[in-house]
Amino acid sequence: MRWVINMHTHAPLSLIATILLVAVLGAVPATALAAGTGETTMFHYNAQHTGDYSLVAGVCASDGHLKWNYQTEGIVKSCPAVANGIVYVGSSDRNIYALNAETGKLVWSYATGSPVESSPAVANGVVYVGSDDGNVYALNAKTGAKVWSYATLAAVLSSPTIANRTIYVGGDDGNVYALNATTGKKVWNYAARDAVWSSPAVANRIVYIGSWDGNVYALNATTGKKVWNYTTYGHVDSSPAVANGVVYVGSHDGNVYALNAKTGAKVWSYATQGYVDSSPAVVNGIIYVGSKDKNIYALNAKTGELMWSYSTWGCADSSPIIANGVVYVGSNDHNIYALDAGTGAKLWSYMIGDSMASPAVANGIVYVGGGDHSIYALGKT
Repeated sequence: MRWVINMHTHAPLSLIATILLVAVLGAVPATALAAGTGETTMFHYNAQHTGDYSLVAGVCASDGHLKWNYQTEGIVKSCPAVANGIVYVGSSDRNIYALNAETGKLVWSYATGSPVESSPAVANGVVYVGSDDGNVYALNAKTGAKVWSYATLAAVLSSPTIANRTIYVGGDDGNVYALNATTGKKVWNYAARDAVWSSPAVANRIVYIGSWDGNVYALNATTGKKVWNYTTYGHVDSSPAVANGVVYVGSHDGNVYALNAKTGAKVWSYATQGYVDSSPAVVNGIIYVGSKDKNIYALNAKTGELMWSYSTWGCADSSPIIANGVVYVGSNDHNIYALDAGTGAKLWSYMIGDSMASPAVANGIVYVGGGDHSIYALGKT
């Protein structure tokens, strides 16, 4: 759309400013607008799974001060989703919880039939999440009332991704599903050769997802037809991240891969000394990812060259996230770490009982679940 403003007219400055604002906003993709509002969020923040929470992280960064923790009855492997002042997270006690983001007070909980390891996604007032009972649930974000559920043939550990009014998610039955976000009706499914724990990334109407069969798949988001697959030498539990025409993903063969998003051709790979279940984050030309070799790696996104690494005392299965120059990541050494994104220097750490899930951040607070059955909110002193 082209806008022409005659500056010689007597139009009020407020009207001119409004027209200019509308023109600018109209030039921004709808997905970018939605991401900035805090109303749409999912595993690794957006559909591309870049892990960049900077738009919603706030200007006052956390220093690791405990604001609150909420005790569930089970291990919390689910990565929290934060939207409109509410934290949504699953637990192995079979419940999905909605907690006040400032106080930790319970807003509602919804009981499924089995543990919830899947990470919730939130859009348009609905929470989408998988359960080990084989269902994908859509719940009213304010009340927790069930909107719909879709039954797969096995557990759903994959975290749903929302794009183009469609829910994309993997199943332990080896299928990748596309479901209508409003009705839950299946749009299509694609059968891989083994379980799909990876959470799909969606970019340019292509779905990228890993499988236990060792492959990374690129599927047409509208039809489910395979565009390409790339075979690694181990399970792919890692969820892909997509940026600048490249797909970044880890594998049980110990490598982090960069693949051409259009063709699946390998751009580069980086070998760690352990399984890479961690899902990469990509911000400002750098890839951040953990490994079971106990290290957090920062790699040049174009070349795969090591920028820095940080050693923890436990397996770094947690998926790093980034917010305004800080990397937040958990380790099985019971700590969550805040690292300088440019240098890897430790800014702070906070000890949590037992292993922990991947974190999320919003409005200056880092949210993370732990194996000690708690959900933690870490903010500013």
